[in-house]
Amino acid sequence: MSTSSSRARNKTKHQPGGLFDNVKTIVIAVVIAFGLRTVLYEPFNIPSGSMIPTLQVGDYLFVSKYSYGYSHYSLPLSPDVFSGRVFGRVPERGDVAVFRLPRDPTVDYIKRIVGLPGDRIQMISGVLHINGQPVRREAAGTYLSQGDGPSVQTQYYLETLPGGRQHPIIEYSDREPLDNTPEYRVPEGYVFGMGDNRDNSQDSRVMNAVGFIPLENMIGRAEFIFFSIDQTASLWKPWTWPFAIRWSRFLSVVR
Repeated sequence: MSTSSSRARNKTKHQPGGLFDNVKTIVIAVVIAFGLRTVLYEPFNIPSGSMIPTLQVGDYLFVSKYSYGYSHYSLPLSPDVFSGRVFGRVPERGDVAVFRLPRDPTVDYIKRIVGLPGDRIQMISGVLHINGQPVRREAAGTYLSQGDGPSVQTQYYLETLPGGRQHPIIEYSDREPLDNTPEYRVPEGYVFGMGDNRDNSQDSRVMNAVGFIPLENMIGRAEFIFFSIDQTASLWKPWTWPFAIRWSRFLSVVR
């Protein structure tokens, strides 16, 4: 036989807004967040200047996880539960893509995909060559490159890849170590990535550091910048934050 006090306790336990409902709401929110992160979009930040001028140090961007399909690297903590890719697609030439570094899959990298499976890639005097043909590179003025040290003026170019996709690159000169390379033939199941900051990018041209990128390591395509802050901000000086925010980069599409 139920007493009035036990009925009151049961009513309190199950009433809307009680502890059980709050815990359930939190669990559902976490599951949805993990689902969206795994299947749709994941945020990343840019820690280095290898993709200047397209991406700046301090940019925060969303990457579409569905663009190239899914591998176990698409899952939180990357559990090795299956191999290969589900709904796999090869990136398009010119995509800015996030991937897991082949020699250390715990590290995320971001580069522009310039070589597809079967392509022959070579740098000759600073000019990218794809399948024996030089890629068109048009001088478009100079660029003031700002990093950890003094500002450096570099040459600014617009590069047009086969297929017509155009993007900016910068070059300090055409005589840097990676401006002349052997010809690389991209194997099946791999792509070739390079930074837009051509003389300050460790990318697929450096075989013992990055090399060819397995399609299985692809995380997704960079879509747009949702926040950006420059290096003048100090964590311990909150009053510097508003002046360091790059408001003009908010919601910029990555091309």
